[in-house]
Amino acid sequence: MSIGISNSPEDERPSTGDRSEDRPTERTSEGPSIGTALKKARIVAGLTVDEVSSTTRVRIPIVHAIEADDFTRCGGDVYARGHIRTLARAVGLDPAPLVEAYDAAHGGRPAPTPAAPMFDAERIRPERQRPNWTAAMVAAIVAVIGFVGFTAFGGGAGEKRPQAEGSPAPKAAPKQPAGKPAQPQQSPAAPKPEPSDSAIAAAPKDMVTVVLTASDGDSWISAKDHSGRLLFDGTLDIGESKTFTDKESIDLVLGDAGAVTLFVNGKEIKDKFQPGQVERLTYTKDDPAQGPAQAG
Repeated sequence: MSIGISNSPEDERPSTGDRSEDRPTERTSEGPSIGTALKKARIVAGLTVDEVSSTTRVRIPIVHAIEADDFTRCGGDVYARGHIRTLARAVGLDPAPLVEAYDAAHGGRPAPTPAAPMFDAERIRPERQRPNWTAAMVAAIVAVIGFVGFTAFGGGAGEKRPQAEGSPAPKAAPKQPAGKPAQPQQSPAAPKPEPSDSAIAAAPKDMVTVVLTASDGDSWISAKDHSGRLLFDGTLDIGESKTFTDKESIDLVLGDAGAVTLFVNGKEIKDKFQPGQVERLTYTKDDPAQGPAQAG
């Protein structure tokens, strides 16, 4: 029989006659050759050469060659015996008689050799998986972005940032119903504190001095010097006073100007600020000589 490579319907049917060939076929003791026995068993099992190759990992050309009793493509007697056993088990045959027939036709079984992966060289090996460098680079970039984001937004979470000038006061006075005068946020018996005479008299002449007293209720205040440095930012409780000095000017933001008594350079500012009114004011060392306080 000649070696057939294609897997056509004619290859799947049992051969009805022998073709002339240059080499003898190895026949089992009961008659059919090794290749014929394997091919008939494969056809009876309803398997194609492709299916047998996929199951046994023996390449398709070698399966065709063995079924044609051509063992020269196996790479030697050891590999040929291994392929015969593998294909016989795949198609449901006992491999022992077929191996014995092969040994009888090829000078007997050789001496045992040390165990080794004998058939891996001829079987289809899966392609070696290469490292996925793209996924590794994406993961590295994500890690760097996450670290930068944490440093930028999480690192200063515990720091107290001063409130920018011009922003709304965090504590606004509640709205009063129409027609009703605003009521001071204090008990009627609370005495009205006044700044001490010593604090007013001690105001230096070459600097601007501002004294704030929460006389009629709590008030949020913010104070900065002429360079914009924050001197105070917080709530002035009722009865509490704060004094600020600078060589050029003091910038104020009063959250509830009507609740605060204001002295500048030892003189009280008599502006009629309403309860709950937010005021932004700036005073220099010449105020209030030129009249009312200068609006910031």
